[in-house]
Amino acid sequence: MSLYSVKTAPISFILFLISLMAQAQAPHYRVENARYVLTAEGASHFARLPLKCMQQEFPYKTGVTFPDSSLLGPPRSYHPAFYGCFDWHSSVHGHWMLVRLLKLFPALPEAAEIKRKLAENLSADNILQELKIFQSKENKGFERTYGWAWLLQLQNELLSWNDPLGKQLSANVAPLAAKISGMYQEYLPKMVYPVRVGEHSNLAFGLRLAWDYSLNARDPKLQAVIRETALKFYGNDKNAPIAWEPGGSDFLSPSLEEADLMWRILPAAQYQEWIMRFLPVLFQPNIDLAPGEVKDRTDGKLVHLDGLNLSRAWDLYGIARHCNKNKAALMNLANKHLRAALPNVASGDYMGEHWLASFAVYALTMQ
Repeated sequence: MSLYSVKTAPISFILFLISLMAQAQAPHYRVENARYVLTAEGASHFARLPLKCMQQEFPYKTGVTFPDSSLLGPPRSYHPAFYGCFDWHSSVHGHWMLVRLLKLFPALPEAAEIKRKLAENLSADNILQELKIFQSKENKGFERTYGWAWLLQLQNELLSWNDPLGKQLSANVAPLAAKISGMYQEYLPKMVYPVRVGEHSNLAFGLRLAWDYSLNARDPKLQAVIRETALKFYGNDKNAPIAWEPGGSDFLSPSLEEADLMWRILPAAQYQEWIMRFLPVLFQPNIDLAPGEVKDRTDGKLVHLDGLNLSRAWDLYGIARHCNKNKAALMNLANKHLRAALPNVASGDYMGEHWLASFAVYALTMQ
């Protein structure tokens, strides 16, 4: 484009060009050693998504069972900590993401706003009010196990944040984390069958995040019941039907979530044998797995498949790191899914934007 054409172009087009140039100069991620790595610019980009909604009360989808009229009222009255970002679990993992980004990029331009909003939402009083829902007998299954897992992941992140605010917030969240740990310990021995779906109730995903918390929080009882449950349900699995995936609204892969859990549970040598039995397709010479396709990002269920691509990526990274075979192919497959998903995290529609940034940050920073 000539200098004359730039001068005569509409201001909106010039601003568009400037935006493209800025993105080119400050990419949101880079490739290092065949891995996608989040940049400071990308961290700032992703942080702005939950910052927009973590104190936005509506629209809101509640999962609470109302035993009487005492809870009738705006969501903030019974969820004073996690009332934003459309639903409880999305709010929780939005908080997790902001803590994660502050730890990795303490000089974020949004740091002051993040700290202020975290302190406001995760106050001791707010967490105690949140705890009341879980103490209600009508809500024993509230957010089981997806929201449970993300709450423990949030506490896991806070416990390892060497910052005065982190120490205060982890102390505030501790009663709720302890309650959820106890609920896992009560619930898991009662399960006769695993939940093998691609959405919130997927058991393997819930066990995986809870396991990571149990190690950092030094919670041996939780760790023991997770190990026992995983071995009971998954230890003898073989020939997972991954060709049947994904379902039309999956954001988790039943097969890959299980495989990413079990390297945590089994000794390394046993995992090699187990993964070869469970997912032999991953070790074929020309392994391929097509990313999920989304045709309408304003549809809250269909946009789940953007999340599937991100969660498949983090699963494949974990599996590749713990397998002796086909590492390069598995890493390439993980990167393929990231490439398909990352441009769509900030789609402009609330149905995806209220939660996908958390999945992107997990995929880019947690393996």
